[in-house]
Amino acid sequence: MGDPGRTTGDEPRNDRRGQVLAAALQTFARFGYRKTSMEDVARAAAISRPGLYFLFSSKPDLFRAAVVQALDGDVTAAQHTLADTRRPLHDRLIEAFDLWTGRYIGPMTREVATLMDTNPELLGPVIADYPGRFAALVTEAVAAGPPAPAPDRAEKVTRTLLSTAAGIKQEVATREDFVARMTVAVDLLLTALTCTAGQTSSTPSAKGANRC
Repeated sequence: MGDPGRTTGDEPRNDRRGQVLAAALQTFARFGYRKTSMEDVARAAAISRPGLYFLFSSKPDLFRAAVVQALDGDVTAAQHTLADTRRPLHDRLIEAFDLWTGRYIGPMTREVATLMDTNPELLGPVIADYPGRFAALVTEAVAAGPPAPAPDRAEKVTRTLLSTAAGIKQEVATREDFVARMTVAVDLLLTALTCTAGQTSSTPSAKGANRC
């Protein structure tokens, strides 16, 4: 049995690949997909052009891999946040939407989101798969509560939050403003759910009754 403290030969390679993909996404965002060359990415990632082609055979392959890495990270971070039921649902929802949407607000990061939105032909089903996964995670968290709404209502709450986040994203200039606005939206929706739960229960909670 090998020493668990030792790293395998693949780990440094995977780390390097991740670094190259992060540099590639920022470079694509800075110059746009069409104007970015493999040479530009190699320079930004501090790797030789042949070394870059060893990892990725073409610019479209590199672009797709860079976007997938970013979206994988976003969904995984949101999943961990929403699954931490030791924290109030209110806090988990705000943080999850900040990780999914808020982090793409700002002079440079906004360009990354624009890059993803304006190149659907290069991304294929990827561009729809990840938002669907995020929506499913939010719906699951909302359905579990508290307050725990009817299944169809949890899905409606998720769609409302997604639409609200998309609208706020277009209106604010900073991530902090996004979080502040989303906090208001989450407060309002959860208050409404609490009131509904209190009205349909024979023993409504004092918290729900007071907030209504």
